[in-house]
Amino acid sequence: MTLTRRDVFATAGAAAATLAVQKSASAQSFDFKPNQRYPDASVEILDPSFAKHRLFSSTLEQLATGMRWAEGPVWFGDGRYLLVSDIPNNRIMRYDEATGNWGVFRHPSNFANGNARDRQGRLITCEHLTRRVTRTEYDGKITVLADNFNGKRLNSPNDIVCKSDGSIWFTDPPFGIGGEWEGDKQTSELPHSVYRIAPDGKLGLITADLAGPNGLAFSPDEKKIYIIESRAQPNRLVWSFDVGADGFTLSNKTKLIDGGATALDGMKVDTDGNLWCGWGSTGAANSKGEELDGVKVFNSEGKAIGFIRLPERCPNLVFGGVKKNRLYMASSHSLYALYVEARGAV
Repeated sequence: MTLTRRDVFATAGAAAATLAVQKSASAQSFDFKPNQRYPDASVEILDPSFAKHRLFSSTLEQLATGMRWAEGPVWFGDGRYLLVSDIPNNRIMRYDEATGNWGVFRHPSNFANGNARDRQGRLITCEHLTRRVTRTEYDGKITVLADNFNGKRLNSPNDIVCKSDGSIWFTDPPFGIGGEWEGDKQTSELPHSVYRIAPDGKLGLITADLAGPNGLAFSPDEKKIYIIESRAQPNRLVWSFDVGADGFTLSNKTKLIDGGATALDGMKVDTDGNLWCGWGSTGAANSKGEELDGVKVFNSEGKAIGFIRLPERCPNLVFGGVKKNRLYMASSHSLYALYVEARGAV
């Protein structure tokens, strides 16, 4: 029998989930009470332009809980499942949309953080422990795509995105080697950077001018790239860059969003060009989680137009579902979802 990539990923994931669902989660689980009335008060319209994206009869759902720090969600439409990293637990979790099953997809995961799919549908993963970017082949084997630059080890690849030309872009801050929580405490050998893996496999430096580059995403036409600078002072920022005709040279660095007292982390872009940003408290005295935790939506000019309130800080998110209009939010301990009248651009 010949296995397709869908068969391989779905079979492996389903088997792992079946085993794991029998075991209790190795972290705190939290109760969640959804809003009973429509429209859901958790979804706020900050600008009239966001009204068309809110579904009147859609409510916020908690799909799973029990993680220690959720990151890097990625949607596999051909298998109807989602993978999400639980970094301190050193595992990748799997949620099955059709059955609701929830369990371990990979353990150990080398303290995986960001995940994406390449143009051939394979899983691409940023690993903190091994300080590398890997690809999971159709047969389950692991291929190392990048682990050093000019002979020096990468810091801890964080977030990742694949471009339509087959190139893979990722951020490389030192968060995973700064302590023992999300990997091993190690010495940084390279500056905080953003890299590009060309279709031929060559690793190139995009920029080393951002302090703690984190989430990144392309505009729908890929003429712009947005990068979160999570160690900018005094606030986290989203920068917009023009992407040159060569497909990788950046220019016209422009401050698009000032995060204020919030913990900007990851983001995704919809087909209208809006930025859906992971939002929440930084832990500072003027940064209150009950007011800030959730997802904030900005238009392509950087204007806040919508807010989805969550009971936990949201580091990262992804569009998924059969029609790519279900927003999955990896939020600290839990995975939440909300149907919206918007679709992911990638």
